[in-house]
Amino acid sequence: MKLELYKFDTCPYCVRVFDAIKRLGRTDIEMHDVMKNEDDFKRLMKIGGKDQVPCLFIDGKPLYESLDIIDWLEKHPQGN
Repeated sequence: MKLELYKFDTCPYCVRVFDAIKRLGRTDIEMHDVMKNEDDFKRLMKIGGKDQVPCLFIDGKPLYESLDIIDWLEKHPQGN
Protein backbone atom coordinates (compact mmCIF):
# COMPACT_ATOMS: atom_id res chain seq x y z
CA MET A 1 0.00 0.00 0.00
CA LYS A 2 1.37 3.39 -0.98
CA LEU A 3 0.76 6.25 1.47
CA GLU A 4 1.56 9.86 0.57
CA LEU A 5 0.82 12.80 2.84
CA TYR A 6 0.40 16.19 1.20
CA LYS A 7 1.03 18.88 3.77
CA PHE A 8 2.81 22.01 4.82
CA ASP A 9 4.69 22.27 8.08
CA THR A 10 2.91 25.20 9.73
CA CYS A 11 -0.64 23.97 9.11
CA PRO A 12 -2.12 23.12 12.55
CA TYR A 13 -4.17 20.26 11.11
CA CYS A 14 -1.05 18.84 9.47
CA VAL A 15 0.77 19.11 12.81
CA ARG A 16 -2.05 17.06 14.37
CA VAL A 17 -1.42 14.35 11.76
CA PHE A 18 2.38 14.56 12.23
CA ASP A 19 1.90 13.98 15.97
CA ALA A 20 -0.22 10.89 15.29
CA ILE A 21 2.31 9.55 12.79
CA LYS A 22 5.06 9.95 15.38
CA ARG A 23 2.93 8.42 18.16
CA LEU A 24 2.10 5.44 15.94
CA GLY A 25 5.72 5.03 14.85
CA ARG A 26 4.78 5.18 11.17
CA THR A 27 7.68 5.17 8.73
CA ASP A 28 5.73 4.14 5.65
CA ILE A 29 4.34 7.55 4.66
CA GLU A 30 5.95 9.59 1.90
CA MET A 31 5.78 13.31 2.66
CA HIS A 32 5.01 15.98 0.06
CA ASP A 33 5.24 19.64 1.04
CA VAL A 34 2.94 21.66 -1.19
CA MET A 35 4.54 24.94 -0.11
CA LYS A 36 8.06 23.83 -1.09
CA ASN A 37 7.38 21.82 -4.24
CA GLU A 38 5.18 23.18 -7.02
CA ASP A 39 4.85 19.73 -8.62
CA ASP A 40 3.43 18.36 -5.36
CA PHE A 41 0.89 21.18 -5.25
CA LYS A 42 -0.09 20.54 -8.88
CA ARG A 43 -0.57 16.82 -8.20
CA LEU A 44 -2.69 17.55 -5.14
CA MET A 45 -4.92 19.81 -7.25
CA LYS A 46 -5.06 17.45 -10.23
CA ILE A 47 -5.92 14.28 -8.33
CA GLY A 48 -7.64 15.65 -5.26
CA GLY A 49 -9.37 18.55 -6.95
CA LYS A 50 -8.70 21.02 -4.13
CA ASP A 51 -5.78 22.60 -2.32
CA GLN A 52 -6.77 21.35 1.14
CA VAL A 53 -4.12 19.86 3.40
CA PRO A 54 -3.52 17.53 5.04
CA CYS A 55 -4.43 15.04 2.37
CA LEU A 56 -3.40 11.42 2.62
CA PHE A 57 -3.29 9.61 -0.69
CA ILE A 58 -3.94 5.91 -0.11
CA ASP A 59 -2.92 4.06 -3.25
CA GLY A 60 -3.67 7.25 -5.17
CA LYS A 61 -7.06 8.01 -3.58
CA PRO A 62 -7.31 11.18 -1.47
CA LEU A 63 -8.46 11.27 2.13
CA TYR A 64 -8.97 14.70 3.70
CA GLU A 65 -9.59 15.97 7.23
CA SER A 66 -6.96 15.42 9.90
CA LEU A 67 -9.20 13.41 12.23
CA ASP A 68 -10.28 11.10 9.38
CA ILE A 69 -6.63 10.59 8.41
CA ILE A 70 -5.65 9.79 12.00
CA ASP A 71 -8.60 7.41 12.35
CA TRP A 72 -7.56 5.61 9.15
CA LEU A 73 -3.93 5.34 10.29
CA GLU A 74 -4.98 3.89 13.64
CA LYS A 75 -7.24 1.32 11.97
CA HIS A 76 -4.58 0.32 9.43
CA PRO A 77 -1.31 -0.31 11.32
CA GLN A 78 1.94 -0.26 9.41
CA GLY A 79 2.75 -3.62 7.89
CA ASN A 80 -0.85 -4.82 7.68
